[in-house]
Amino acid sequence: MRFPRRTFEQLRELLRPLPPDPADELFRLRSVERDVILPIKVLYLGVLIYYFYFTSWASDQATAMQIAQTLTVKAFGLYLALNIALAIYLLKVKRLSLVWGRRLVFVMSVLDSLFLGALTVITGGFNSVLYWLFPGLIIRNAASFPIARVQVVLNATLVLAFVCAGMVHSSATSYDASQLREEIRRSFEADPEAEPVLLRVAVLLFMMAACWGLQLLFSKARAAEEEGREFVARQEQLRAAGRLAAEIAHRLKNPLGIINNAAFVLQRSVAANKPVPLQQLDIIREEVARSDRIITELMGYAQLAEGTVERLSVTAELNRALHEVFPPGVYRTILISTNYAEPLPALLMQRKHFSEILVNLLQNAREALGNGGQIEISAEARNDIVFITISDSGPGIPPDQTEKIFSPYFSTKEKGTGLGLAIVRHNAEIYAGSVSVESKLGKGARFLLQLPTRTFMKIRQ
Repeated sequence: MRFPRRTFEQLRELLRPLPPDPADELFRLRSVERDVILPIKVLYLGVLIYYFYFTSWASDQATAMQIAQTLTVKAFGLYLALNIALAIYLLKVKRLSLVWGRRLVFVMSVLDSLFLGALTVITGGFNSVLYWLFPGLIIRNAASFPIARVQVVLNATLVLAFVCAGMVHSSATSYDASQLREEIRRSFEADPEAEPVLLRVAVLLFMMAACWGLQLLFSKARAAEEEGREFVARQEQLRAAGRLAAEIAHRLKNPLGIINNAAFVLQRSVAANKPVPLQQLDIIREEVARSDRIITELMGYAQLAEGTVERLSVTAELNRALHEVFPPGVYRTILISTNYAEPLPALLMQRKHFSEILVNLLQNAREALGNGGQIEISAEARNDIVFITISDSGPGIPPDQTEKIFSPYFSTKEKGTGLGLAIVRHNAEIYAGSVSVESKLGKGARFLLQLPTRTFMKIRQ
């Protein structure tokens, strides 16, 4: 039975881990490793120091086991020194660096796995009582590292260390090949006095998968909750702006209509040869027209509440805008290249607002190229902000016009309305975004669009 392509894509999207929040990852490293793991390690290392240096616990029955015990004791000195160094770093550093903290804790976690494997060799192998520390380290790795691949690597190292430790112990306690095979065979049998090896390995693998799955579930649930808050917050912002604009328009339309009627009456008075200053009449009509344009723009805000905020895919919307502005087979002389850094977070916006932004920027680039040229489109995300760049190889923009082009009714084209880039800036600013341009005459233009994915980002900072 073959899965439909859409079902497979949905399953892959469901299992795709979310990028961790740097602040949350740093909090995990600091709180888990310093406040939880460090006290446990102090007790753990203290017990090992007592048994290694103050008791006669070493076995003298097998030469191979004596060698393993001696190597473990020697390795413990280095292991202890590294743990002390990490503890000093975690306790003394006030502002823990995420990069260095992640690297140090990762290396220390690998060493913990290897040293625990060495202890397992000399304490019974597959049947060692230290086996129960392996599930604890799996939970520790899941709590400290939200990045899926790092967590899987560390936990896989743990499982491998346990299996290798059991095999090394079996080799060290067996004197010939037949005894070794018999030992391994008995290890995998259901012995009433010892749990089967397969069951112990299966428990570790199950815990490894369960920790990863639970973390993925919780992270997606938290992301869905935050996304729901974003939907409500952005929709309320648009409704508030719409109500305010409608109120302003309602209060200004009537007075302006009265002014216009008064100007018409005065104009008739002039026609009847009454002494009326015509220059003042022109000023009144001009101001009325300007006020009407302002109100028309404000009415655009009033339409904000009519739409619905959606969860938009940046890549899909860019491709849709490209198809609209550059229909297949029409603009053959224009070379278009795209570079999208996946995965890109979704944007919570009204689709028509985002579409207007992209279409106007692409149309501006197309008109700047004229007979042909190159357009480069890139998209990436950093710190909860989506950056979209649209560059063209056109004639460029004069330095004195780089800010004017975003003003309403300003246009450098003969048939231009001067509203395209004004709409781009207007729609971007609705969602706390921005748009800017970099250009030199003869070297094209580069428009940079920034749109935050979170409404409350500024408050959190």
